[in-house]
Amino acid sequence: MRKTVYVSLTAAALMLMLGSCTSSKPPEAAKEVPKEAPKEAPKEPPKEEAKAEPKPEAAPPPTAGKAPLTYKVKFDTTKGNIVIEVHRDWAPLGAERFYELVKDNYFDGARFFRVVPNFVVQFGLAASPAKTKKWDHAIKDDPVTHTNKPGSITFATAGPNTRTSQLFINTRSNQMLDDQGFAPFGEVTEGMDAVMHIYAGYGEQPDQGAITNQGNAYLTAKFPNLDYIRKATIVE
Repeated sequence: MRKTVYVSLTAAALMLMLGSCTSSKPPEAAKEVPKEAPKEAPKEPPKEEAKAEPKPEAAPPPTAGKAPLTYKVKFDTTKGNIVIEVHRDWAPLGAERFYELVKDNYFDGARFFRVVPNFVVQFGLAASPAKTKKWDHAIKDDPVTHTNKPGSITFATAGPNTRTSQLFINTRSNQMLDDQGFAPFGEVTEGMDAVMHIYAGYGEQPDQGAITNQGNAYLTAKFPNLDYIRKATIVE
């Protein structure tokens, strides 16, 4: 079952972490109410009234190290193009999984379902429940070699060694996530303005379990204004 990634931080713990990190944020930032780290939500079994769960696609082959050392992915989104530059040496396993997902058209039609202003934009549950289930097998963690700076892209987790397909783009400096094991594998090089204008009106209302089980059928019915990725392609 898919798990969610919400790492709760107490205000005291967050202030301690902020105090031990070098940050470009002004001192008053430490007084902000701590936000939950991006997580994969625990999957819920389909409710009785729901239709039978769709048959999953065939499981993907094992990771074979096919991703280039550096590559770029373009998201054609409803807010404009977003280009992400990936560095395999930052987080090799994460970079490889992202490459595989794009090659499999996993993100096409996927909604940005969790948008927390001045924190993160989260996505990575597929438009089709079958596609989500196909990639519901975890990869091991990468060491954190780069900080969660604005524009960096990172896998959400549900704990150690649980990364699957959910991702988030940092919209501010989130250095406190570094010590929690969130390893960026790339960064937005074009279209950060589009990222900052992704629809945030629903906040954290969309339910990850429902998205996992119902896909876009649930999101378009309940949250029709969500922005989404029309097409994701590897451009170089």
